[in-house]
Amino acid sequence: MSETANVCDIVIFGGHGDLSLRKLIPALYHLCSDGYVAPTSRIIATSRHDVPREEHLALVKEKLQFFLKEGCFEEAKWETFARQLEVVTVDLGVEESYGALSAMLGEYPDRDRVNYLSTAPTFFGPICKALNHWQLITPKSRVVLEKPIGRDLASSREINNEVALYFEEQAIFRIDHYLGKDTVQNILALRFSNMLFMPLWNGQDIDHIQITAAESVGLEGRHSYYEDYGAFRDMIQNHLMQLLCLVAMEPPCSLEADSIRDEKVKVLRSLRPFGSDDVRDKTVRGRYTAGVINSEKVPGYLEEGVSPDSTTETFAAVRVEVDNWRWQGVPFYLRTGKRMSKRYTEIVVQFKEVPYQIFANKGRCISPNRLVIMLQPEESIKLKIMTKIPGLSEQMHLREMALDLNIPENAPRTPEAYERLLLDVIRNNATLFMRRDEVEAAWKWADPILEEWEGGTVGLKNYAAGTDGPTAAIAMIERDGRSWYEEH
Repeated sequence: MSETANVCDIVIFGGHGDLSLRKLIPALYHLCSDGYVAPTSRIIATSRHDVPREEHLALVKEKLQFFLKEGCFEEAKWETFARQLEVVTVDLGVEESYGALSAMLGEYPDRDRVNYLSTAPTFFGPICKALNHWQLITPKSRVVLEKPIGRDLASSREINNEVALYFEEQAIFRIDHYLGKDTVQNILALRFSNMLFMPLWNGQDIDHIQITAAESVGLEGRHSYYEDYGAFRDMIQNHLMQLLCLVAMEPPCSLEADSIRDEKVKVLRSLRPFGSDDVRDKTVRGRYTAGVINSEKVPGYLEEGVSPDSTTETFAAVRVEVDNWRWQGVPFYLRTGKRMSKRYTEIVVQFKEVPYQIFANKGRCISPNRLVIMLQPEESIKLKIMTKIPGLSEQMHLREMALDLNIPENAPRTPEAYERLLLDVIRNNATLFMRRDEVEAAWKWADPILEEWEGGTVGLKNYAAGTDGPTAAIAMIERDGRSWYEEH
């Protein structure tokens, strides 16, 4: 066991849900197997139905074998991990049903407790209220809230107010799994430990920044959720806004949680607000129609079981401006969509062109330098620069080459995002989690856009599945004399 192993009880509310079985349990399997969580710790899944422990273990084993990467499941590790697994019956909205959980946690009343609310946000308040009723909230208790935390500023405040009745702010961990990725954390390392980038990271040297999160899948059975939220709420208001904050923030005074989060809040408060004309000119809404992905025909959004009157967007793009000294005049282009040509998430930092061109280069354009940070499907960082083409030509000709900053292929397994985030909750480290004022500042910026959309200011633009979104998104960036970066 690692010297850093932690003893705790982890309660997963919604323990048989998709997120728990697909992400949380596999992450905990790795943390326990790698010695970060002590073998005496317990992982307690709640289920609305009475499930025998043997049946629970069989389900977890089946899902681990399916979701873990090839070669990661080992029978010996499973036998050890299985001894840590428990299941308890809880009807989340009924306080009286928490008795069995109370008895189980009461066996170790002085342990650290992590309450992971892998549920719909409507249950956040009732769960916390029930934990308080049964006196299950101790000074060593923490609560993890999954997104979405509301669908606008008002509902977000309502949820946060409910949870704050029972947990102090320092015990509330609002999770965004993008922040657990190693490459996302590497943004801080690149920016604040390399003099190569520090003096150039501003509006004098950077032309613009693009942040894209593209998915090739459709609804995947999440009809009711997606109809309530849509692409903008699902991705831009939280995931992409967090990436923007890390790219745009000022240097924190330390790596302490609040030092970093203070700087992120400053970015959110510096976002230029949108009026009606801005929403019309600087945002795009789209919805996919039938098309072809990976040589297979796929249906359109309205053919996937949603109401034919649906006005939900499956694609969103927005031109964002940060009004401060560092970023004045530098646009940030954000876009996300379902059923696009490929699945990828990336940040492209495009530097300005050289002020005067001395190379003829056979009439070919000399590309500006770009820093390309890929988050998925693989994590990588590449710096695109111009270099001479080898040869004896009388004139010097150039080509674009990539300085590859990737992790070597023979490196140890890279931990998944949820491993990092769960371990940080267990260690009570809130650096990679959102503070309440962060969440509310993001909603305050987003609400005017969403209100204009819902009022009909921006209509839905169709795009065929398997393409990169509606042409209106291309037109939006090309009006500025720029183009979306498409090399994958």
